[in-house]
Amino acid sequence: MPEQSAVPRTVDPRVTDIALGLAMALVVAVVIAADPDAVGHAGPGAYLFAVGFGALVLLRRHAPRTVLVVTVLAVFGYYTFQFAPIGMALPAVAALYSAAEMRRTGWAVGAGTALIAVSTYYRTVGNTPEEALTPYELVTDVALVAAAIALGVAVRLTREARVHEARAAEQRLQAERLRIARDLHDVVGHNLSVIALHSGVATEAVGRDDDAARGALEHVREATSGTLHELRSTVRVLRGPAGAPAQDAVAPTGLAGVDALARSARATGLVVDVALDVPDDALDGAIGAAAYRVVQESLTNVLRHAAATRVTVSARAADDRLVVVVSDDGRGAGSALVPGSGLSGMRERVTLLGGSVTAHDAPGGGFRVAADLPLRLET
Repeated sequence: MPEQSAVPRTVDPRVTDIALGLAMALVVAVVIAADPDAVGHAGPGAYLFAVGFGALVLLRRHAPRTVLVVTVLAVFGYYTFQFAPIGMALPAVAALYSAAEMRRTGWAVGAGTALIAVSTYYRTVGNTPEEALTPYELVTDVALVAAAIALGVAVRLTREARVHEARAAEQRLQAERLRIARDLHDVVGHNLSVIALHSGVATEAVGRDDDAARGALEHVREATSGTLHELRSTVRVLRGPAGAPAQDAVAPTGLAGVDALARSARATGLVVDVALDVPDDALDGAIGAAAYRVVQESLTNVLRHAAATRVTVSARAADDRLVVVVSDDGRGAGSALVPGSGLSGMRERVTLLGGSVTAHDAPGGGFRVAADLPLRLET
């Protein structure tokens, strides 16, 4: 049975808007009904306004500014009919919140200020005691306006942060896929080159030197086994859950693995000289892995294209830099710099780590690849 991915479920926005609209209408209706003089101030018109305030919420996503303006005007109209007091900010809370949530914070601040200013002015100059504005009511209205706007901004920022995190996670996933693809290219390309050479040796030796043929076929078997292991490891990681660690996929060993690369190349008849002058633990893991890939790709190109008899691999650490050089006595750039040789990928990998790669004909003949890398990544 296939494993089902855990997809987060979200509430339908229409359901949210309907619930918010019903809540707004109900709250305003309850406040109207709770007025001590409800008989004189409340009526069908007042409750119709309550329904209207709730209905406006249903349009908040499509026209937040229009909803905000209409709500403010409706509040003024409500008090024009001298209905039961419901506060100036309460009917506009949902509209203020929605405007701030929909990137209309300036409109929300302006509308809230207008509500407070108009309420303060008319209730300050009122002639009857019940029209007088009390400090408690003023503070309550200001707090409601500020809370509604602040909540809208907070919800919007939280949503945008989640979107940003999702995009960053997707970018990390794409970068990891690219890394796996590069590593897989290097490993499979190198092993297939070894397989091709030993297969040719075995073909020529069959019937004339069976021991040499058996030895060549053994090298083919080892290279094939290694390639299959890398492929299985990569497929296992790609099939795993998103965000799972990928350390099992095509994991290079750093400069410590250069000797194994040299042995594999020597088995094809190539003379490989290795000179490594790098102290233990002198390199960051990513630097060592990149250096390993430079050597691997360079040896692969030599085996495929150079027709060389000897190759020299050297690595030395000096002045906080690592210099890796692979040179051969083959035919030079005409054969080594062919499309698909992997040199462009090698340059990109090293450049991302703050290094550089040069590849050109050697002065005395052959081809030379040199990589210059920092010993440590900058933190």
